[in-house]
Amino acid sequence: MADSLPKPLLIFDGQCGFCHIWIEYWKKLTGDAVAYEPFQQAAERFPQIPRENFARAVHLARTDGTVVSGAQAVFETLGREKLYESSFVVRSLSETAYRFIAQRRNLFYHVTRLAFGKQIEPPRFAATQWIFLRCLAVIYAIAFGSLSTQVIGLIGANGISPAHDFLARIAGGFGPMRFLALPTLFWVDSSDSMLRVAGLAGIALAVLLFVGVLERWALLLLFVLYLSFSMAGQEFLTFQWDSLLLESGFLAIFFGRSAGGLKAVAWLYRWLVFRLYFLSGYVKLGSHDPTWSNLTAMKFHYHTQPLPTIFAWYADKLPDIVQRASTFLVLAIELVAPFFIFAPRRMRMGAAFTLLSLQLFILLTGNYTFFNLLTMALTLFLFDDRALERIKRIEISPLPATKLARAGTALLTVLLLTLGITRLTESISGAAPEPLNTFGRIASPFEIVNPYGLFAVMTTSRPEIVVEGSNDGETWLAYEFRYKPGDLHRAPRWVEPFQPRLDWQMWFAALSNYQSDQWFVQFVVRLLQGSPAVLSLLEKNPFPGSPPHFVRAVLYDYSFTDVRTLRETGEWWRRKPAGIYLPPVGLKALAANR
Repeated sequence: MADSLPKPLLIFDGQCGFCHIWIEYWKKLTGDAVAYEPFQQAAERFPQIPRENFARAVHLARTDGTVVSGAQAVFETLGREKLYESSFVVRSLSETAYRFIAQRRNLFYHVTRLAFGKQIEPPRFAATQWIFLRCLAVIYAIAFGSLSTQVIGLIGANGISPAHDFLARIAGGFGPMRFLALPTLFWVDSSDSMLRVAGLAGIALAVLLFVGVLERWALLLLFVLYLSFSMAGQEFLTFQWDSLLLESGFLAIFFGRSAGGLKAVAWLYRWLVFRLYFLSGYVKLGSHDPTWSNLTAMKFHYHTQPLPTIFAWYADKLPDIVQRASTFLVLAIELVAPFFIFAPRRMRMGAAFTLLSLQLFILLTGNYTFFNLLTMALTLFLFDDRALERIKRIEISPLPATKLARAGTALLTVLLLTLGITRLTESISGAAPEPLNTFGRIASPFEIVNPYGLFAVMTTSRPEIVVEGSNDGETWLAYEFRYKPGDLHRAPRWVEPFQPRLDWQMWFAALSNYQSDQWFVQFVVRLLQGSPAVLSLLEKNPFPGSPPHFVRAVLYDYSFTDVRTLRETGEWWRRKPAGIYLPPVGLKALAANR
């Protein structure tokens, strides 16, 4: 036993490059609590330990003069001695792993360099949090701003699906339980004025979040407001990016200033990114859709997606081998890259750039509102402050976490991991076992953890609804939508990050029938009534003076033209009649059938 020491001393091989990298990292973790010294200098003070033992393993000299080595020395140095002592299995596995690595230090030196680089830093997320919150504020502003311009026409009193009527039906069916079944502030007031005020309040709160004023309160109120719209918005707010924004916004409420809190929330965001991407890949193969299994999905994607951009028209012309290769790449990225989220730093950052590249390509070829921007913002958490210091450098000393804060973080972690596993299980096997199933159903209305997975089944044709009006039942004039295909000479438009929610719903309606989409029937009613709020959602109203006597919906099969046709005719689209979607109706006929 050596003399007592003022603080523990870790003795290591000073000529070992592998040891040097990890010792420098441990110094940053332990600070002044532990001293470090190469055995080439310290061995003389510990004559009872043979020099060859120092060369085989690190040794920790405790303050009372006793010495431990190997994995036990590492655990005690890092303050994890309770974990080491927790069971025989932990001790045995730790020592076995330590001996395996120690005997192959040269190999693991290169592995460490490959995975982490020359220097390992404790992950810090203060700047990452700051940048993400600014991105989230912008996305919230986009979401509320986009919704505010449409909400009266969609769910206002004279809109397509009035929120007031919807809430009345829910109240009649659920009674006092309606507040849990449908958590929304619009139970208090769902008037047009309230809808407008709520939208403007969302924009104002997003501004507060962006400038860093009352951040936590702004985040909480933004979540509550957007959840309120999501619940009252019915089919117009059931998109996966609405759920993703709510889940991302909910988690942001729990950002803190302690190192442990920042790290825990960052890893929970990584867990979200993993589920988002992996499930998006899994559902494509899990659906057994032949276009994904035979690698032809991208051959159809560009012209059949809801709102393609002009770049999609050109991507549609790529050779067949490129389409197959890109389909394979989509599946490979979504199914493989997510697992590198949990890999060492360099591998994780490589996966991040791969995922960002995929999102950029999707953004260029399809109008997916704020989805791509939000997904790219979430991918920031695959980096850390050191990687993002060129964007924002924050020198903040983390605050010590209180017991209450640590307990809250632990509870949040358990809650979101459990719900995340529930959603994964539901997506993979169809249902989660009890009690996860019940737990998931209780949490579902609050949208704090959600299932994901876009384009599980690739549409191979593009049915498109053309809505027409007539005063005599003979001459029919078409209503023109702002962004969805209609006029054959109009090029696909760029609209993201704005979301024209009616145009999007028309894409889904074309894949079904009007009997299944009662909102479409109500849309026709509003056209026959000449509702200004609903007509404002359209680009062209062929009946500006007074509404038509009859409205019908005709179905066409749309596809992109080829290069020659575009040059000769100026047409970006071609179409073939595909039948009647809704036969001619008037207000009297609709009233009689309701």
